[in-house]
Amino acid sequence: MAAPEIITNALSIDVEDYFQVSALAPYIPRDRWDSMPCRVERNLDVILGLLAESGNRATFFTLGWIAERYPAAIRRIVSEGHELASHGYGHLRASDQTPESFLEDIGSAKRLLEDLSGQAVVGYRAPSFSVGKGNLWAFDCIQEAGYRYSSSVYPVKHDHYGMPDAPRFPYESRPGLTEIPVTTSRAFNRNLPAGGGGYFRLLPYGLSRWLIGRVNRVDRRPAIFYLHPWEVDPDQPRVREADAKSRFRHYINLDQTVPRLRRLLADFRWDRVDRVFLAGA
Repeated sequence: MAAPEIITNALSIDVEDYFQVSALAPYIPRDRWDSMPCRVERNLDVILGLLAESGNRATFFTLGWIAERYPAAIRRIVSEGHELASHGYGHLRASDQTPESFLEDIGSAKRLLEDLSGQAVVGYRAPSFSVGKGNLWAFDCIQEAGYRYSSSVYPVKHDHYGMPDAPRFPYESRPGLTEIPVTTSRAFNRNLPAGGGGYFRLLPYGLSRWLIGRVNRVDRRPAIFYLHPWEVDPDQPRVREADAKSRFRHYINLDQTVPRLRRLLADFRWDRVDRVFLAGA
């Protein structure tokens, strides 16, 4: 009996710094961003090193704000064979914007990233997965801005985001625009988050491995997984004025991310989002 085919999954990095996280936004006004110690270059170096060490490639959904200030990091991402994609310009949630301001944000980010990299940018991810039932018009804007795919929906129930009844696997949200939801595993009559982020740090690594493996084995589908550069940085400055819930979510097990990511890169095969999901499209 032939061995089952090994599925290649998609690894994605949401390139933003610790002070730009939505949960900490009430405590760090945007006009303070330029005065905050920025650690994104250091953290990208860690992630790019792990990817090079393991021979994997990834997609980097990058803020225009970051790209503008760290163009060398952007060029390094591209030169090492990874996909550069858009996370918008200023980490504004799609659900907090008008269609006009959202289109301007994602359009300006796309142009900036393309100018810096010299390559077409075809993918977009909304900050905090902020496309849901109340703002499906966002897909029209993403299409109009010239993107080919989005990964802006998370089919789970969460207090900050989520559209639990959305399709679990890629679908055409608009003609020529593919939505690639972050991965969930269906069990116990609900969608269990299997796509990384804070769950990767909060829950035991074995559970993440089991959930991703289950999607590969049972659904016979590739997973899409995400994390942030600040999650590999246990020494980042603490935002002590944040509420207890936000501090717990942000700082829990930061010292475990690198060893867990190293295991994840060894346990599964990973590649860029465009090559995993758009090949032949």
